[in-house]
Amino acid sequence: MDLCNINVIKVLLAKHGFSFSKGLGQNFLCEASVPYDIAELAGIDEETCVLEVGPGIGTLTQELCKRAKKVVSIELDKRLPALLADTMGEFDNFTLVPGDILKVDIPAIVEEHFPNAKRIIACANLPYYITSPAIAALIDSKCFDSVTVMVQKEVADRICAEAGSAEYGAFTPYIAYNAQARVILDVGRECFIPSPKVDSAVVRMDLYKEPPVQVCSEKLFFRVVKAAFAQRRKTLLNCLGTGFGGQLTKDQLKACMEFCGISPSARGETLDIERFAALTNAIAEAMEG
Repeated sequence: MDLCNINVIKVLLAKHGFSFSKGLGQNFLCEASVPYDIAELAGIDEETCVLEVGPGIGTLTQELCKRAKKVVSIELDKRLPALLADTMGEFDNFTLVPGDILKVDIPAIVEEHFPNAKRIIACANLPYYITSPAIAALIDSKCFDSVTVMVQKEVADRICAEAGSAEYGAFTPYIAYNAQARVILDVGRECFIPSPKVDSAVVRMDLYKEPPVQVCSEKLFFRVVKAAFAQRRKTLLNCLGTGFGGQLTKDQLKACMEFCGISPSARGETLDIERFAALTNAIAEAMEG
C-alpha cells in the first residue's frame, strides 16, 4: 500500500470515515522520499528498537519497521487503530500503544516492549502544538540513545541555534545540555496533506551519557536559564534580579556575573551553556553564603 499516494490516502481515509483534526495538528506525509530519508538518517538498523510518537496512517512507521528490530508507536487519536490495522498488518515487529505522549509512562513502555535492547531511539512527526513538551518528555525519560523529530522549521532553528542569534531561546540551552542536535532534513509544506502553512525540518538529537558541562545542580541550572529568558528585552542582571529576588541582591548577582566574565549589561541570549554553567555555580556559591 503506497501511503504517499494521495489517491490511496483519500480512499483509505474514506474507507474508515476519517477526517483530519485541526485540534490534533494532523498533517500526513505524501512525499515518499521524506519517510525514507528520516528512517535512513535516524541511523536505524536491525538491532535498533524504535519508539514512535504519532504514527498517523503509518507512512513513516512502515519505513521504520523495514529497518528496525521492533517499533512501538504511541497514538492519541482513537480513530486510527483500525486504520493502522490495515496499513501495518504485514509487519510483525509493530505494536500500537494508545495514549498521549505527555501522559504515558515512557520508561515503563520501554521496559515492557524493549527488554535488553542494544539500542533504543525515539522518532516522531510531532504536531506543532506539543513540540517542546513532547521533546522534553522523551529526553527527560532517559530512555533513548537519540531522538529524531520532524518539527516546524522555526522550532528546528531554535533547537540548533547558536548563542547570540535571534533564534536562541530558553529551549536551546536545555537541548544543548542534553544532546548534540543537528538538522538532518528540510521538509517543505507541499510534502503534507493537508498542506500546513509553514515548512518543517527534521532534527536528530544524539543524547549525551554525561552533560557537556558540570553544574552543582541541574535544577538550579535550568532555573538560571529560565530566569535569563523570562524578559528578553531586559538585561540578564535585571532578569536574574527578578528570578532570584529575595535570595540574592542585585549587587550579589552582578558580582557573580563579573566573576564569570559576563558583562552586567549582557542579555541572556548571548550566553552559551558553558557560561550558563559557570554562572549557575557562582550563584550557588553566593546562595550558600
